[in-house]
Amino acid sequence: MQPTAYLDRLATLPPLARGAHRPGEGAYCAMEAAAWLAGEPHTDHPECVCPVIGSFVRAWNDALPDDERDTLLRPLVPLLVGTRNPALEQRRALMAADWLVREYAPAWLRLAGLTAHAEALASLPEITAMAQVPGIRPAIEAARRDAAAAWATAWDAAAAWDAARAAAMDAAWDAAGAAAMDAAWDAARAAAWDAAAAWDAAAAWDAARAAAMDAAWDAAGAAAIAAAWDAAR
Repeated sequence: MQPTAYLDRLATLPPLARGAHRPGEGAYCAMEAAAWLAGEPHTDHPECVCPVIGSFVRAWNDALPDDERDTLLRPLVPLLVGTRNPALEQRRALMAADWLVREYAPAWLRLAGLTAHAEALASLPEITAMAQVPGIRPAIEAARRDAAAAWATAWDAAAAWDAARAAAMDAAWDAAGAAAMDAAWDAARAAAWDAAAAWDAAAAWDAARAAAMDAAWDAAGAAAIAAAWDAAR
């Protein structure tokens, strides 16, 4: 089948997804899509794809952001089908190793500020045979060691930042809690004060009412006694 025909079939699949998936799940990584195109059982290690290329594509598929995976990988999926060829596997492996050592690793080392290591790896001769590996290993190991140290330092800094942020959040929470307690105490004290004032007012009212009742009763009694005295007289 021609690649263009594969692309037409591939258009019926959903967007490529990260990781491996179960049969029937309805999701496909680039390698599972290649197996589907070739009519193989659902797998991310299809027989029709060179294992070296397959390893590279699986890592690439999972490393890409979701909004870029389909754009970059879907057009390449048809080209994966039929790439298995034992006679070419070692050459492809060496090409992948060369790219990893002289291009990929230097790009990340430059971003990390390890420019000397980046230039050391980028300037290595092209890797075309396994016999070259012992000669280039010291440069690779030195870059790996310093990159690991830089990563550990960055990780410690990130951990320290997280701890400082957590402490700041705790302090803010404590301050907010203290403020809330003070506000609650002030509100309770104001309420108690108002209640006391209301209680005093109520007590005064009761006292005034009692006094008025006593005065009225005394006045009524005096008037009754006077009326009775007048009638008797």
